[in-house]
Amino acid sequence: MISGGNATIYVSNMDSAIQFYTEVLGLKLTNRFGNNWATVQAGKTLVIGLHPWSAKYPRPGTKGSVQIGLVLSRDEPIREFAARLRKHGVEVGDIIESAEANYIHFADPDGNLIYTGDWDPEFEEEREPHDAVSSATR
Repeated sequence: MISGGNATIYVSNMDSAIQFYTEVLGLKLTNRFGNNWATVQAGKTLVIGLHPWSAKYPRPGTKGSVQIGLVLSRDEPIREFAARLRKHGVEVGDIIESAEANYIHFADPDGNLIYTGDWDPEFEEEREPHDAVSSATR
């Protein structure tokens, strides 16, 4: 049984990546091994590994190489979150509104795509995939 894991993002500058994921997005830095590896954690279940790019690894920001989906906590409306990102100089797409959830898209300093939504991660009922989610992952 798999009980955890991480999504790895190849980055061009470890300090800039850590600053973005911790100070801008507010994630918790859980490990740092110099400029060789770091992890940040989102909520209880998502660990993001930050790995330096080199010739033997994928180039940072390569279209489609990495995309992360984050769930926004209930105490911060998506409009406020988008405004906070913009205040930090992040280009944020328009809010995509739907009955199930609202989403925004933006990128980290290396161009890796991130989408954030305000859906309920505890929601158990089966439903058809929503176009906003599937279009974000294409």
